[in-house]
Amino acid sequence: MALTMRSSFWIKLGCCLFISGVLLGCKPATESHRQYDWQLPKGFPSPLVPKDNPMSVAKVHLGKQLFFDLDLSFNQTMSCASCHQPEYAFSEPKKTAVGATGQLHRRNTQSLVNVAYNSNLTWAHSGLNSIEQQILIPMFSEDPIELGITGHENEVLQRFNNAKYLELFENAFDDEQVDFDKIVKALASYVRSLTSFASAFDKYAYQNNDAAMSESAKRGMELFFSETFECFHCHGGFNFTQSSQHQNQRLDLRPFHNTGLFNLDDKGAYPTIDQGLIEVTLQPQDMGKFRAPTLRNVEVSAPYMHDGSLQTLDEVIDFYAAGGRGRGVSNPLKSPFLAGFTLQPQQKQDLIAFLQSLTDRQFLKSNVNHGPKSP
Repeated sequence: MALTMRSSFWIKLGCCLFISGVLLGCKPATESHRQYDWQLPKGFPSPLVPKDNPMSVAKVHLGKQLFFDLDLSFNQTMSCASCHQPEYAFSEPKKTAVGATGQLHRRNTQSLVNVAYNSNLTWAHSGLNSIEQQILIPMFSEDPIELGITGHENEVLQRFNNAKYLELFENAFDDEQVDFDKIVKALASYVRSLTSFASAFDKYAYQNNDAAMSESAKRGMELFFSETFECFHCHGGFNFTQSSQHQNQRLDLRPFHNTGLFNLDDKGAYPTIDQGLIEVTLQPQDMGKFRAPTLRNVEVSAPYMHDGSLQTLDEVIDFYAAGGRGRGVSNPLKSPFLAGFTLQPQQKQDLIAFLQSLTDRQFLKSNVNHGPKSP
């Protein structure tokens, strides 16, 4: 049975759920490998999971311990949670990230909310579509350095050769030997488990709870899904990003966009420090293209954009209303959906109210209050 959705938004929301969400879990082998329960609302599709890394309760538990453990960095100064902090929807309130050596990174830390549904990982890499593959970057990258494991592999592994972790590895893999393949698979399983579908919007749209959203938020929803504002073209679907895949949708719709942040030469150039997707594809038309992130829990994941240059939702709406920033408004490579629009003060407040309705307080509370604390 398909999930219930307010019919006026069914197509534009892009809920390519179509059919019921049949769980994509692995076959349980032992009690420690028992099938992981996604606990998704009725009708929502399960994420795609690699055959060589099926979800299990024990693996998610191990991954959670690793995610918050400072021992995973070469100098024991930071963990995954240092940048992906639960109270900020697993992002962080910094313009750009900082690695274990204090090196300033060029990009803003993305939220991990519903990362299991992402068809592409990071801000601008069309070939990076596996969480297991992506996790190798913060672990082993040398420029920029994040956890800084490269050159310290044996030292880092030895830190997990203790009674606590050996038992966790045994439970998760039927093998207590510690290695990076298992660490990566456990971390990937944990971050896949970070699903969020209990916002006020979800209660209104999918559970027919008319009181869940304020009247202002409802008006903002109308604006969000209108052809005048066109927000849904890039932030569509049940995960509020077109860069999504799941068991009912395996095609990537439209993951990368140029939003007119820059136009240095009136031909569309972005700063050499970060030119987006073109760095991977080498295709001129990909200059300035970045992945549209999910808007779920966007209220708590500021600052915004790939460079963290917009601090508030108010600034974000002003940016899109203007059709870009400065000379970027006339960027010839800009997305056709960034034409700009005129809105009244009340309409802006309504849009913000709608975006705030995407905050899942239950998700935030459960992860902050019932897990290891980020350093």
